[in-house]
Amino acid sequence: MKDSFDVELARFGARLELARRHLYDYCLLQYPGFYKPKRTFLKDICNQIEGFVKHSPKRFLILNAPPRHGKSLTAQSATAWLLGDNPANRVMTASYNERLASTFSKNVRNIIQTKKVGERVVYSDIFPGVSVQYGDASAQMWTLEGQNQTSYLATSPNGTATGFGCNFLICDDLIKNAVEAYNENVLNDIWSWFTDTMLSRLEGQKKVIVIMTRWAKGDLAGRILEAFPDEVELITYQACNDQGIMLCDDILNTKDYNFLKREMSLDIFEANYNQKPIDIKGRLYSEFKEWEKKPEGEVKNYTDTADTGSDFLCSVSYVVFENEAYITDLVFTDEPMEVTEGKTADLFHRSNVAQAFIESNNGGRGFARNVGRILNNEYNSNRTIITPRPQSKNKESRILTSSAWVQNHVYMPPNWKTRWPEFYKQVMEYQRKSKNAHDDAVDVLAAIFENITAQPEPEVITTDEIDDGYYRRPFEMY
Repeated sequence: MKDSFDVELARFGARLELARRHLYDYCLLQYPGFYKPKRTFLKDICNQIEGFVKHSPKRFLILNAPPRHGKSLTAQSATAWLLGDNPANRVMTASYNERLASTFSKNVRNIIQTKKVGERVVYSDIFPGVSVQYGDASAQMWTLEGQNQTSYLATSPNGTATGFGCNFLICDDLIKNAVEAYNENVLNDIWSWFTDTMLSRLEGQKKVIVIMTRWAKGDLAGRILEAFPDEVELITYQACNDQGIMLCDDILNTKDYNFLKREMSLDIFEANYNQKPIDIKGRLYSEFKEWEKKPEGEVKNYTDTADTGSDFLCSVSYVVFENEAYITDLVFTDEPMEVTEGKTADLFHRSNVAQAFIESNNGGRGFARNVGRILNNEYNSNRTIITPRPQSKNKESRILTSSAWVQNHVYMPPNWKTRWPEFYKQVMEYQRKSKNAHDDAVDVLAAIFENITAQPEPEVITTDEIDDGYYRRPFEMY
């Protein structure tokens, strides 16, 4: 019996020793219900943080991960572990606001001060002798026993760090939501605070860990990558990778992931769950008006066929009411032409298109003939007048010229972001001054602008027609 007890005691001692040495083993011992062995990405996160702290010559570590995947818990655990690993360490953490900063601080402090009850492993088991100085009651700033300088400070962009120096700075999700992420002034304020205030607080090892959702190319992570490209380690975790494999089914499964993708705005979803930022500074479009009730009127359509294998067919039906365009339905797909011809004909039929223009460049005339044939043969309909239209103007120039009108006079249907996610993504990601992978969606919006605002060609009247009484000026009628 004694031998068995000794073995168990030795195993327990070994686990404590591993927890002192390694962040993942510390998390595993403190929070076994969350840091499960099958959640392998958590072990990877901890190992990368530890490697950065202990061995990396780099100055910044940026960690981007989806919600509910342990970002904040790992940040709090790393803070406590750093103070236990070396009580002389000085750590500063930054949160979105003072309330969250205070909560972060209390969580870390509570970890360190937890009293031993029963057999549960507590901080003092792992780091005996490390405790918060008695009587140090400040919620956001405190000192470990035996240290001459403040050990820990929690702050925010609206808080203060005056008089405090640290060798580790941990920033935990400084942006609250998409509204702030897409506000350039907010992003500029965070960057100014970070560079002017926080970096000046660093001393000793001067290590910065930034844990956040990757919102925009101009967010804190993006600007650090741009300003200090050779001093950054970047860790990015997508909820679902490009092969369709979930990061952790135990936390977010495919069913729930697809539900969120349908219900959320695509740009917000991609930022939160797949760390795909949108460059808002150079975006051509920021937002669109949405109609509540479709106006009555003749339905028109403009279709741009796919020029190459990587292009998208974009066919948009709309109603013109008081010189405003109300989008009613569309087809947006990169499927082959033998498929898109049928889908375009079906769009014309179901949305009662009266007049359709199909770009005749690159096989567009043949496409138009085939769509007309499908309408006649499969839908017994000759309602839609299809007109092939050549397009010779510079595409980029057309898109840029039309953008102001499009943003102010084109109305999208409710839920268009989730109804046509690929169309929405291509429109909202189009950049004004950079090379774009696709321009099919915005090109059709430019064509709608041209159709509505085009001035009629001037009518040429000959002298003979005037003399024959074929044409009279209005004043000659009276």
